[in-house]
Amino acid sequence: MVESSIKTEEIDYGDEPKLKGFIAHPSDTKKKVPGVLIVHEWWGLDDYCRSRAKQLAGMGYCAMALDMYGGGKQTCHPKEAGAFMKESIKSFESACNRFHKALDILKNHSACDGSKIAAIGYCYGGMIVLNMAKKGYDLKGVASFHGSLTSHVKAKKGVCKAKVLVCNGKDDKMVPKESIAEFKREFDEAGIQYKFINYPGAIHGFTNPAATARGKEFGIAIAYNEAADKASWGELSNFLKEVFA
Repeated sequence: MVESSIKTEEIDYGDEPKLKGFIAHPSDTKKKVPGVLIVHEWWGLDDYCRSRAKQLAGMGYCAMALDMYGGGKQTCHPKEAGAFMKESIKSFESACNRFHKALDILKNHSACDGSKIAAIGYCYGGMIVLNMAKKGYDLKGVASFHGSLTSHVKAKKGVCKAKVLVCNGKDDKMVPKESIAEFKREFDEAGIQYKFINYPGAIHGFTNPAATARGKEFGIAIAYNEAADKASWGELSNFLKEVFA
């Protein structure tokens, strides 16, 4: 699907602080299509997140890049990004509410089939979508890319409605082996269906082309990995077809 056949819109939603959203969907569809929520990295709702929404629209989905920080805040500095992230999860219930507001917006969008919604997240966003799945939100699937595996919601049997895909960099120092083992134990005990993939040679931020330069600038272990990016996107493509079938 060419970009000219994709419709995009910037929206404001929610209460104070006003949340920002970016929606992309096929402009020529005559029927409603499945929806995909996208939760940004700790950098905030930026052009990278918007580009993924347009990519998904090109695949025939109605995609919404949401705002977990409020006011569409974004940054390129890790110190500020860390502060934004910590503030957003200081009350995890508030974070859940922000996610749920975006879910309602997407479900009720004129281009979206509200009965078929998935969520994907990057870095911080990966942690968000995994916890939203455990909370039992009405999602067909969730996918995490180089996401934190920190648990803010205890997985319980019969609560999670979503299938789960985790795409992780095998050499990601920000996701230690102990965290992976704990994630698998928690999901196995709760009976949650998941697929966990480790990409050799990939580190944190492997899907974002801007990661390498930022890693060098600030001395942090993040870098783009083209092979892992393409392979993980292929996994997502197959995953979405499966959960929306």
